[in-house]
Amino acid sequence: MQDNPAASPIAVPSSSSKQVGALIALTSLFFMWGFITCLNDILIPHLKNVFKLSYTETMLIQLCFFGAYSIVSIPAGALVKRISYKWGIVTGLAIAAIGCALFIPAASYRVYAIFLGALFVLATGVTILQVAANPYVTVLGKPETAASRLNLTQAFNSLGTTLAPLFGALLILSAATVTVDASPEQLDAVRVTEAAAVKLPYLILALAFLVLAVVFAALKLPSVTEEESGGEQLPGNSAWDYRHLVLGAVGIFVYVGAEVSIGSFLVNFFAEPTVANLPEADAAHYVSYFWGGAMIGRFIGSAVMRYVDDGKALAFNALIAALLLVVTVLTTGHVAMWSVLVIGFFNSIMFPTIFSLALHGLGRHTSQGSGILCLAIVGGALIPLLQGFLADTIGIHLAFAMPIVCYLFIAYYGLIGSRPA
Repeated sequence: MQDNPAASPIAVPSSSSKQVGALIALTSLFFMWGFITCLNDILIPHLKNVFKLSYTETMLIQLCFFGAYSIVSIPAGALVKRISYKWGIVTGLAIAAIGCALFIPAASYRVYAIFLGALFVLATGVTILQVAANPYVTVLGKPETAASRLNLTQAFNSLGTTLAPLFGALLILSAATVTVDASPEQLDAVRVTEAAAVKLPYLILALAFLVLAVVFAALKLPSVTEEESGGEQLPGNSAWDYRHLVLGAVGIFVYVGAEVSIGSFLVNFFAEPTVANLPEADAAHYVSYFWGGAMIGRFIGSAVMRYVDDGKALAFNALIAALLLVVTVLTTGHVAMWSVLVIGFFNSIMFPTIFSLALHGLGRHTSQGSGILCLAIVGGALIPLLQGFLADTIGIHLAFAMPIVCYLFIAYYGLIGSRPA
């Protein structure tokens, strides 16, 4: 596998004020791609109603969105290397704006394929933002506090995911309802109204991305140059030679897959009569608790991770998440509802911790390792598709048993797999 140039270590000026200013600017990007990613959790039940889709078919939304990581990551790295990190960010923002704007013709024509195409374009822009911004954050300070900084910026990412369900419930899910005795003509009119409900929110998002693109084009970020890491170098001829990196990529794959799987099904799960029997618009408000827990956990984690062993903290959180899923599957009513919501808090530190543990000691192979980890985010496309299939075959309630396996692997990685061989 070739290196991902955009993920290579970056040398930044030593001025702490410039570093802080750059970190604040980059935090806005983490917020935006968290917001836009979580809005898929509202889009899934909405389009399921509009197009009368199965659970498996609705998971094509996550397949198109997260599948962009596997297709776009390496080209995005080459692009960023050619035009610089700053202009890579601007390009990513502009492409994301175009993707949001494409929701307007998709809603007008009511074609599911156009919605999926718009999501892929949007995700392409977000992927470029990720490959440019994530490695930048890791070097805006001391290497030993990289996980802490990533947890801090990911906390603002979680702020976006917390607000997105409220935004979606207000502007999308509340658009129309279908009555039991509605005529075919009335049903069609409702479908038109429901499809059109995405126009305004995604137009607002398109404008927000364009404004950010203009702002970043005008900003004077610290100049960056690509260079090999001068830190600890473990023996190895390629990133693939590092067992803890390869297992870390699997950890990223299953973590993103588990998180997206759980979040994608929450609205439909809470609507189940045996769980909470909530209308979709009301259920969407509770999804904010899931992502809000992750936000709180990341703010706490950014402080605690300076003093606690990264691997042990990761394993503890993963085991608690697995136990909460067991409770979710074996119970009903509000116990099942709140046990799955609390998982968001324990998800909080997992992504940045796995990321930093996997890159430890790679030295000059860090860029290749970062590229491998970025590609592993495609787990958010494939694992939800599997859970969608399970929801169609054994029911949405029992389908929540599938992510348990993901969290058990993450616990293993924290205790054993993350140790360099």
